[in-house]
Amino acid sequence: MVLQAIKYSRGQLEILDQLKLPHAEEYDHIYSSTDAWHAIKDMRTRGAPAIAIVAALALAVELTNLKLSSVAEEVEVFVEEKLDYLVTSRPTAVNLADAAGKLRKITKNAAAKEGANGESVREAYVQAAEQMLIDDVSDNENIGKHGAEWIVKNSPAGKKGPVSMLTHCNTG
Repeated sequence: MVLQAIKYSRGQLEILDQLKLPHAEEYDHIYSSTDAWHAIKDMRTRGAPAIAIVAALALAVELTNLKLSSVAEEVEVFVEEKLDYLVTSRPTAVNLADAAGKLRKITKNAAAKEGANGESVREAYVQAAEQMLIDDVSDNENIGKHGAEWIVKNSPAGKKGPVSMLTHCNTG
């Protein structure tokens, strides 16, 4: 069984409360950027990529479930303000600031398109945030696959049989 740090479907987000590990596996529902801000600040979600993804998806959930203006520029301003707020949850988190910058640019471009409206800006943001999750999961799976192959190929133990490995992550 694989432990999922992030469970997402459009309009819904749950995050593994990493403060409860290893004694309990509990998920917190994230309904808004405010919920994500607290989860990041309180270190219930950890790891640079996960922090960025949680922030991006929390705003996607909020946008999906909120009645927004039909004016593209108003939705753009709303998104920019929320992204600025989310970055304050962990100001030194490079991945978070980078994701916010990318999402800000996507939102700005969507709002600038001819015929843009609030819904098209929302959809551009939500699709971009969802793609960030897809890309992150794919990257992690590839790192694991290629890393495992390299370890088996290059370690003395791998040439003799099964390999045992201890990993350590310094994210809290």
